[in-house]
Amino acid sequence: SINTLSQFLTGYKAKLVTSEGTIEIRLNAEVAPIHVLAFIARAEGGFYNNTYFHRVIPGFMIQGGDPNTRNENPYDDGLGGPMGAIPHEFNTISHKRGIVSMARVSDKRQGAGSQFFIMHADYPSLDNEYTVFGEVISGMEVVDKIATGETHQNDPRLRDRPVKPVYIQSIEIIR
Repeated sequence: SINTLSQFLTGYKAKLVTSEGTIEIRLNAEVAPIHVLAFIARAEGGFYNNTYFHRVIPGFMIQGGDPNTRNENPYDDGLGGPMGAIPHEFNTISHKRGIVSMARVSDKRQGAGSQFFIMHADYPSLDNEYTVFGEVISGMEVVDKIATGETHQNDPRLRDRPVKPVYIQSIEIIR
């Protein structure tokens, strides 16, 4: 059952080792057990290794987790994900600075994939639109550094994409 799953996953953390430093996240299985389980499975399977934060907007958020960021085509970044979507688990946690939430396509019925974002600032308009599944507990200075890095300005198709890629080298799950 979902209650058993959330109890089993309570207390897990994720350590994102990036090319700019380490971000530690407390995973919130109490409100989003399916998202936490999917994130842990992908992280431990290496799904996120060598992907990067492809969408960076200061005063808003940084977004990563797209396997397409590993290929040579910058124009498909943001369009990739896993084979199957997971159902939304909208909850009452507000999208404040440091919150980790799952991205989704515009059609809300389709659920979420593998892309996630970390809030750089409070953005309550995202509440009940995206599933919050974690919160940064250390490394917000790394999030700040990523969020304020230089992004492409000339090609509108590369808007908000960092000039110097910020890689997720690995994600370690801490029990």
